[in-house]
Amino acid sequence: YSAVFLANGQVYFGKLATPTSQYVTLTDVFYLRIQQQLQPPSQEDEESVPKRETQLIKLGEELHGPVDEIKINRDQVLFIERMKTDSRVVQGIKKFYEQKK
Repeated sequence: YSAVFLANGQVYFGKLATPTSQYVTLTDVFYLRIQQQLQPPSQEDEESVPKRETQLIKLGEELHGPVDEIKINRDQVLFIERMKTDSRVVQGIKKFYEQKK
């Protein structure tokens, strides 16, 4: 798996194809969704910071039902990293597929 970092701050994870063409193609795509607590901390927890929850989301599960492939204009790509098999994201992807069985 590779991580593709975009100019708008978004990061996509997936299997990389055509890395040298004008459009970088990713399949088996995942991305991170960070949700911040909407309610402010209670008065007893005034010093606490609002909680943030990070979720690994599989492309294609959204309401508009996209196909599990992204073509990204190379001009929008800052850099690409190959991920280790023991990275937290790759472990999350493996867990996603284990739960689908």
